[in-house]
Amino acid sequence: MTDDEPTGRWLSDTEMAAWRSYIVATLRLRHRLHRELAERHDISLADYEVLVCISLQPGNRIRMTELAAMLGSTKSRLSHQISRLETGGIVRRARDPEDKRGVVTELTETGETLLRTAAPTHVEGVRDHLIDHLTPDEQAVIGAAFTRVLEHLDDLEGRRDTLSP
Repeated sequence: MTDDEPTGRWLSDTEMAAWRSYIVATLRLRHRLHRELAERHDISLADYEVLVCISLQPGNRIRMTELAAMLGSTKSRLSHQISRLETGGIVRRARDPEDKRGVVTELTETGETLLRTAAPTHVEGVRDHLIDHLTPDEQAVIGAAFTRVLEHLDDLEGRRDTLSP
């Protein structure tokens, strides 16, 4: 090895193939799911994911800091996204009734209706473009593998588990 050659633990051909397949497939899958939601319901995949995270919480409301952690987003980026959704009447922000220093975001009736209407399209897309192409054993392996990856990343960032059942 010369001084000009990079050092480090390089990926084997098999590891590189797995990595590249993952990167390209997840990017294209997210684009496809986004397009289907946007065309049929005029909502982006990113906004749909916000609605899902809020809907998983009691009373369809969540503190902004918790929502940012669930989505892996910054507070600033999420604030802009919530502002757009708020302008559309899909969510509303309010002071946290349990801690007046905090802010909660909650689904409006319009947001609940949009989520109920868009969810079948999203689930159909997830099935058609991912789940139905995997055996139950492959689904279990992927679930276990990415749960470990998420736990590792959460540990690095000092977060508690952000997965919801």
